[in-house]
Amino acid sequence: MAEEAGMFRVHQTIGSVLCCKCGIKMDPNAANMCVKCLRSEVDITEGLQKHVIIMYCPECNSYLQPPRTWIKAQLESKELLTFCVKRLKNLNKVRLRYAEFVWTEPHSKRIKLKLRVQKEVLNGVVLEQAYIVEYVQQDHMCESCSRVQANPDQWVAAVQLRQHVSHRRTFFYLEQLILKHDAAVRAIKIKQMDQGIDFFFANRSHGVKFVEFVGKVAPIKSRNDKQLVSHDTKSNNYNYKYTFSVEICPICREDLICLPPKVAVSLGNLGPLVLCTKVSDSIALLDPFTLRISFLDADQYWRTPFKSLLSSRQLVEYIVLDVESMISEVNVGGSSYALADVQVARVSDFGKNDKIFSIRTHLGHLLNPGDYALGYDLYGANSNDIEMDKYKGLILPDAILIKKSYEEKRQRKRGKPRAWKLKSMNMEVDNSNRKLDEEKINTEYEEFLKDLEENPEMTFNISLYRNKEYQPSEMTDGEDVPLPLDELLAGLELSDEEDDDDQSMNE
Repeated sequence: MAEEAGMFRVHQTIGSVLCCKCGIKMDPNAANMCVKCLRSEVDITEGLQKHVIIMYCPECNSYLQPPRTWIKAQLESKELLTFCVKRLKNLNKVRLRYAEFVWTEPHSKRIKLKLRVQKEVLNGVVLEQAYIVEYVQQDHMCESCSRVQANPDQWVAAVQLRQHVSHRRTFFYLEQLILKHDAAVRAIKIKQMDQGIDFFFANRSHGVKFVEFVGKVAPIKSRNDKQLVSHDTKSNNYNYKYTFSVEICPICREDLICLPPKVAVSLGNLGPLVLCTKVSDSIALLDPFTLRISFLDADQYWRTPFKSLLSSRQLVEYIVLDVESMISEVNVGGSSYALADVQVARVSDFGKNDKIFSIRTHLGHLLNPGDYALGYDLYGANSNDIEMDKYKGLILPDAILIKKSYEEKRQRKRGKPRAWKLKSMNMEVDNSNRKLDEEKINTEYEEFLKDLEENPEMTFNISLYRNKEYQPSEMTDGEDVPLPLDELLAGLELSDEEDDDDQSMNE
């Protein structure tokens, strides 16, 4: 304001003084010493820890937080940084400004942190100083890992996952969800059984947590039992083994279902012929003739359970002869559908008869004349379903199309590696019927990989990894698979150790 009024104003200046020790010019402070002299006189890191010994479990990559807590952390992670800072004693005597890792050789058993601290010293002067803290790792297995090493069969809780269907597609997808969320990281052993997978844990709480996870990704019902192992009469201690029996709903994606009358009424007279389009913690049921969709949660299903009329193993290949669209493409339950009247013929009928079926389908936005589609042949199927007999006068269509077939395009890439690969759990295999089932499991796993290629929405909850053996050589590689590989594979690669583990497990 004074300058605007034309008044003269003297700018305030800060004078400099001489250091009382070395005599150089400096800005004045309460100690009248420069920074170098002040540090030579006072060391604010005196009495602070610079060497710390920490216990490290090499089996599960966790660190001991005294007295008995084990913390899982990766190198140079936020969790490890927090753990290391909390292990320092007398750090409350100074003010911590920041901390960062100093690079060390990963196999050196050393972790170094650079800390910058502040403290008030002579006559209220605040001095800031940086110093290095070295942590020495000493290998010491945690209780659970030592128990597993001593006796791998010494488990406390077992979770038995079962699904009474004729294929393992659900378990292939569930395996990827478990790996994505590290749900079975506490399992001491995983065993592949005939109709499911068994998980063994060292603590009951780990088994309970795993059952809760499965209940969030699949409609299940479970029961638990316990068996007395030992009893100390003097201390009154009981040791039990707990078993959790978990049954997954037998309804799978792409199954054709005839709803019981009671269920159809509860869903607003849906169906009764519906398709299962998605299975998570609830079952998504779509009426392919009206595009109505309803969701059935686990409690509703197990209150009135039902089975599939036809499953994906009974799909028949059709060729589309003509398509007449009825309505434009609409979004139903997060997926796009369009009703259309189509004329189809079974591929197996070529050269034998000229049977043509006129049906209605929900895939009008995908199908064009000349395309191939997979569907259920109700014209030639011998359905013996109790629920269907309850509907009097029910007229079945000749066929119900489920999905478009990309088999013709896939023939050009047969034998070539995919651009991506999946991780696998380290599972022991029940070898009692392994010779009979090995070819069947490999075929079903290949079908599961094809489903991932054809349905990008299935890959949102799983991790795909780049395949180092893949080399794009044709311009048409991207047309065969409607999968956004660049987005899904960004920054994801399997390490050499993980790759070797997967190959040894597959062998």
